[in-house]
Amino acid sequence: MRNVVIGLSLVLAGGIAGAKSKKAESKQEITAPIEAKSGSTLAGKFTATMEGKNVKLKVEVTGAPEGEHAVHLHENADCSDPEAKKAGGHWNPLTDQHGDWHKEHHHLGDIGNMKVGKDGKGEVTLSTDKWSIGGDPKTDITGHAIVVHEKIDDFTTQPTGNAGSRIGCGVIAKTGDQGKPATPPAPAPAK
Repeated sequence: MRNVVIGLSLVLAGGIAGAKSKKAESKQEITAPIEAKSGSTLAGKFTATMEGKNVKLKVEVTGAPEGEHAVHLHENADCSDPEAKKAGGHWNPLTDQHGDWHKEHHHLGDIGNMKVGKDGKGEVTLSTDKWSIGGDPKTDITGHAIVVHEKIDDFTTQPTGNAGSRIGCGVIAKTGDQGKPATPPAPAPAK
C-alpha cells in the first residue's frame, strides 16, 4: 500500500509540475524602448505581456511635455525616420472607424490618452483579449509600432483623432528583433 501511495504522489506531483510548466510557457513578453521623434526629448519603454488569451500593454515615458498625449499602435514596425512617418497609419485590421477603445467603434490600434505630469513622466496600460503576440495577423501586435503623439486624441476626427505629430516611437518585434524595422527579406540571387 505504501508503494501505491508514493507512486500516486509522484504522478500527481509530476502532473502539477507539468501544468505549471505549460502555464509558464504560455506567457510571452516583449519590452523595448520608445525613442524621441519630431525634435522631442521623450524617452520611454513599453512592455507587452501575453498570458493565456490576454495581452497587457504598458507604455511608460519620461521627458514628455505635460498634458495628455494620444498613444496608438501604428501599421508598420518602422521608427527609422525623424518624424516616425514610416510607422504608417493606425493599425486597423478590422477596418473600423477611429474612436475610443471603450466604445463600439475603434481601431485595434486606438489605445487612448496618457497623462503626463509636470515632471514629464506618464504611463498608460491597456489589457485586452482582442490582441495577441504572434497569433492571427488580425490580432497580432508584433510587426507594428507604438506611437506617442503630441496632442490628446479627440476620439472623433477620422482617421487620426487629431492627435498631432509623433513625438515617440517604438517597434513591437518578436523577441530578438527589437529595434529593427520590419522589412521583407531580400530576394534570392538569380541563378
